[in-house]
Amino acid sequence: MKMINQNPLSLFFLLYTLFLAATAVASITPGSILYASNTNQVWSSPNNTFSVGFIPVNSQTSPPSFLAAIYYSGGVPIWTAGTNPVDITASLQFLSNGALRLLNGSGNIVWDSNTDNLGVSSASIDETGNLVLNNSTTTVWSSFDNPVDTIVPSQNFTVGKTLRSGVYSFSLLSFGNITLRWNNSITYWSKGLNSSYNSDNTSLTSPSLELQSIGTLSVFDQTLPSVGAILAYSNDYAEAGNILRFLKLDNDGNLRIYSSQIGSGTQTVRWAAVEDQCRVFGYCGNMGICSYNDTDPICMCPSQNFEFVDPEDTRKGCKRKVEINDCPGNVTMLDLDHTLLLTYPPQSIFAGAESEVFFVAVSACRLNCLMDSVSSCEASTVLSDGTGQCYLKRSGFIPGYSSPSLPSTSHIKVCSPVLRNPLPSSLASDKSNGWRVQGWVLVIEGIAIVFGLLSLETGLWLWFCRNRPRFGAFSAQYTLLEYASGAPVQFQYKDLQRATKGFKEILGSGGFGSVYKGVVDNGMVVAVKQLEGIEQGEKQFRMEVATISSTHHLNLVRLVGFCSEGRHRLLVYEFMKSGSLDKFLFITENNQSGKFLNWDQRFSIALGTAKAITYLHEECRDCIVHCDIKPENILLDENYAAKVSDFGLAKLINTKEHRYRTLTSIRGTRGYLAPEWLANLPITSKSDIFSYGMVLLEIVSGRRNFEMSAETNMKKFSIWAYQEFEKGNVSGIIDKRLFDQKVDMEQVRRAIQVSLWCVQDQPSQRPKMGKVVQMLEGIADIDRLPSHLAMAEEFTTEITTDFSSNISNFSTVSAPAPTTSSSFNVSGAGRGSSTSVSESSLEKASSALLLS
Repeated sequence: MKMINQNPLSLFFLLYTLFLAATAVASITPGSILYASNTNQVWSSPNNTFSVGFIPVNSQTSPPSFLAAIYYSGGVPIWTAGTNPVDITASLQFLSNGALRLLNGSGNIVWDSNTDNLGVSSASIDETGNLVLNNSTTTVWSSFDNPVDTIVPSQNFTVGKTLRSGVYSFSLLSFGNITLRWNNSITYWSKGLNSSYNSDNTSLTSPSLELQSIGTLSVFDQTLPSVGAILAYSNDYAEAGNILRFLKLDNDGNLRIYSSQIGSGTQTVRWAAVEDQCRVFGYCGNMGICSYNDTDPICMCPSQNFEFVDPEDTRKGCKRKVEINDCPGNVTMLDLDHTLLLTYPPQSIFAGAESEVFFVAVSACRLNCLMDSVSSCEASTVLSDGTGQCYLKRSGFIPGYSSPSLPSTSHIKVCSPVLRNPLPSSLASDKSNGWRVQGWVLVIEGIAIVFGLLSLETGLWLWFCRNRPRFGAFSAQYTLLEYASGAPVQFQYKDLQRATKGFKEILGSGGFGSVYKGVVDNGMVVAVKQLEGIEQGEKQFRMEVATISSTHHLNLVRLVGFCSEGRHRLLVYEFMKSGSLDKFLFITENNQSGKFLNWDQRFSIALGTAKAITYLHEECRDCIVHCDIKPENILLDENYAAKVSDFGLAKLINTKEHRYRTLTSIRGTRGYLAPEWLANLPITSKSDIFSYGMVLLEIVSGRRNFEMSAETNMKKFSIWAYQEFEKGNVSGIIDKRLFDQKVDMEQVRRAIQVSLWCVQDQPSQRPKMGKVVQMLEGIADIDRLPSHLAMAEEFTTEITTDFSSNISNFSTVSAPAPTTSSSFNVSGAGRGSSTSVSESSLEKASSALLLS
């Protein structure tokens, strides 16, 4: 440190050298040619991070097809010359006249940079993925200035530029909004600046859109703060590693942020503009109806009165088998329940050419379209959401969306008779043996009716008899079958009232509600959580319950059932006999905790908790962020095995703008909150790791992380513990009640080191939970802690929102810990701006955030 302070020029030259390496380019000389027949021949950036060459579109096609592209290591394209694939005879040529051209085998131009005779003398591709054509003084053409469907970090996307994919386009407007459009006419998605920026559709000076390397999509302008206005976050925000994040407009009309690990060739979706793919205008083409097959969108025709335009590509839409003008009989309306014919401005404003809006009942909406002239109204949609809006759809492009949850009914004109789509069945009619098939249908229908009536009668009998003493034993056995199925049982509210004796015996309470002890009909002891602040509808609540119930791990509390009745939302869990971890760790006011855990039990609990969180973060189909990890949410069974509770509940809370939450809206627990909670930054799995680090320190010490006493010189315990660990005083940190116990000091040392790594203020510096497990088990080595975590002796005990916002400029940066200077530059989240932050100031900020 002293040596560098005495010679500050050395740091400058080091940084300058790194800058030159990052901006180095590989020169391409005129006359260079790439051939599709040789995909190994490429023009590469200095470190081979990006390459220009041909990549196969689909190796299974015959003959094979290729794209002339700039691609990231592993073969992920970020720019293409033209939009259509070419065959194996194509070539990409950098001509001596300065033009870059894509030619097919016959010599015809497929794509041209239009830079011939402009003095271009060289070409190059740099480490950011930008391909440029230069003359002797300046850049004549660059791929960054001519985007196709993708934006990468360091690429400025300004007003006037457009990403295109088929009929879809993406652009930035002069007042800062970003929009998705169909056919340059229908805007089906738009996102603007947060109201705090007071844009209100007022033109900015010169807005530009950038995707930051850490995963934020931001708008920059002279009238905005230097860090810009963040519009979107990738769900791997600030994850460390050699990762390229890029923004791409896909051919399905959705805008997504992807991540690709260097050399992997894989692309992982990290954010999508349109969460419901069927809401993308025209996804299934004209007269196509978008629906879902499990989780994937599918396209179908409204009825058998229609057929696909192209059976090989159902997204091209449908057409009537008989046009309305050619109807041999009457024209009638095809009724489609729970179906919405998508309508976006300008269709829905001022009776536009393709739509008119009325406020009438369902039958009137249907009749108005049917009685309209044959060549005018094609279809109608009426909303059943209380507004009574009726849309008459004129001749034009009419896409649809069908879902059981949609509160709308649509009607489409067809020639009678209406031929509805059949349900999938193995009983399709056979013309040659038609009478036999009809006979089987009648037999099966008869059997189904009989069984249905028997089931109904049995159900009614059980319902009326289950509470009578005579049938009590049988009812308990019947209820036991429900639990044995493994699926969450749906309880009635009055049953849970009876099971908990009117919610009398409270086990605890937290941010999501209170928990009561109960006994259900089969004698099982359960814990009933009465949820508070739940604003989801019935369907959304059931979906989240299904997600929670599908997570099965030895160290997770099992969800037994739920109740969703009116305004009541309750979850029923297995009962943990030993209660929560906090009752064992912390000494009560009279200095008698009454319970004690030896070191082996504590280490087993720490490891089991880490494995449970690893499962939630890394092994579930979708990452589940807990948001409230603390000793009160770590329960112990009769053998003191740890089971994490309250996972999955954060998604049940309606946070419309969770990125701009206030301190009063935080659902986590003070003392365990990561810095990003207080700095209005996105909450990711790394936020859970911070909370776990605090809990791990408490497991070792037996004290609250924010506790202050004379022993710690009135410092918060976690600050004092860090300083003592730096001095090598491990025995001073552990719980004094363990002094006369057998303790594995190597495990203790590992646990303290892991906890201090977990509570790093930078999310990117915290290890993933899987790595935490490996470090605790001794499988993975633990690196030396960064020196900038050294805690200042003076710190702020109260953290205000203003303080949080002041430090947010450097909380978003994934920079390595400084080890060579007393002051250093921290890049802003904007365009490489930097702010000088003294080491002592950072220590104070880190201390305050760490212990808030």
